[in-house]
Amino acid sequence: MSRFTTTIDVRFRDIDAMGHVNNAVYATYLEQARVEYFAEVLGRSLDTTASVLASLSIDYRAPVELDQGSVTVAVDVPELGTSSIPMEYEIRTEEEIAATADTVQVLYDAENEESRPIPSDWRGTIESYHDL
Repeated sequence: MSRFTTTIDVRFRDIDAMGHVNNAVYATYLEQARVEYFAEVLGRSLDTTASVLASLSIDYRAPVELDQGSVTVAVDVPELGTSSIPMEYEIRTEEEIAATADTVQVLYDAENEESRPIPSDWRGTIESYHDL
């Protein structure tokens, strides 16, 4: 199984009054990883891809602090639906897992206000990349 990984810098603005990355920022890290996944794996820009984030779940395990510099986000796709792309994430510092998360991205036809099937070329690329 191949996992896509990317490194994201921890910015000063990510830090809250408690001195660590604010919980809401983790969702931004996941979003950035999705953007890079779509660009690098599918050759698509997520902002021009007709899709919606249907669900998001984050389990926090350890704080991330500014002096850690960056986090690595690993992305895996365990399976594909007809129109949905479930994604599993692991956010790590050099020392430990900071969070795990799950999202579901659904391809969406805005004109008809309904989900649409994953294109066959995307399906093939994702299945090949993740050994599905």
